[in-house]
This record gives sequence, C-alpha cells and structure tokens, in this order.
Amino acid sequence: MLSNQLATTSDYALVLALVLDIWEQSVLATHDFLQPEDVTFYKTQIPQFLAQTVLRIWSLDNQPIGFSGTNGQELEMLFLDPHYIGGGYGHQILDWLINNQRINKIDVNEQNQRAKAFYLKHGFTVASRSQRDGFDKPYPILHLTR
Repeated sequence: MLSNQLATTSDYALVLALVLDIWEQSVLATHDFLQPEDVTFYKTQIPQFLAQTVLRIWSLDNQPIGFSGTNGQELEMLFLDPHYIGGGYGHQILDWLINNQRINKIDVNEQNQRAKAFYLKHGFTVASRSQRDGFDKPYPILHLTR
C-alpha cells in the first residue's frame, strides 16, 4: 500500500542520501536531454531546496519509492525510483497532493515529454514558458496551472 511520511527539517540530514539517490536515478532515467555536468550541478542544489519545501517520502509497503516537495500550492519536485515509474504510483501521489495539499502549480522541463504529458493528463495546462531554467541554463521550462 502506498503511504507517505512527512519529513521535518530535523529529518533532512537523515533522508538526504535517500532523496539524492532517488533523484539521481530518476533524472538519469527521464532527463536524457541534460548534460552530465548539469546533472552533477543540479544534484548539488537539491539540499538547499529541501529546506524550502514540505518534503514527503513516499513508500510502498514500507519501502521508499519516491519523494515530493511542495511549497504552498506549488509542486516543487516529484521524483520516483525509475523501477516504479509507469506503475500508477505517480498518479496516486499527484492525486493525493492535489486533494490534500491543493497543488495547482508546477514547473516542468519542456524537453521532459513524459512528465509534461503526465501533468497535462491530470488537468494542468501551460500558463507560460521560460526559455531558460531558474539557473539560466538552456532548458526551457513550462509553467503549468490547474
């Protein structure tokens, strides 16, 4: 059964290795448009983002399979272990976040077609587009709203 555990700021040191491992595996499986040096760069940024989000660790039968980070009504990050992508868990997590956290905004890499289709299927629409990401790297961002 899918469940989530809220991670408080004091838990971040304990879950950081888990989050970074899931993030890296997920990104390597889904973000083939990133250069290797960019993957390394973004990975160094994750710890500072955790402190700015409500972090939830998502588990299946007590086995962590992913994490999400929200800030207000915005989904800042949602990453699954690639072994669980396509199994309906992302849908369950997003539905839970929409219903319980009132998530209505998300930014997604334009080149990540699978993620874009996933969010559009859940009723999000493209509100605007940025030519470069928040680090001024050449990865266009779609700003989605619901």
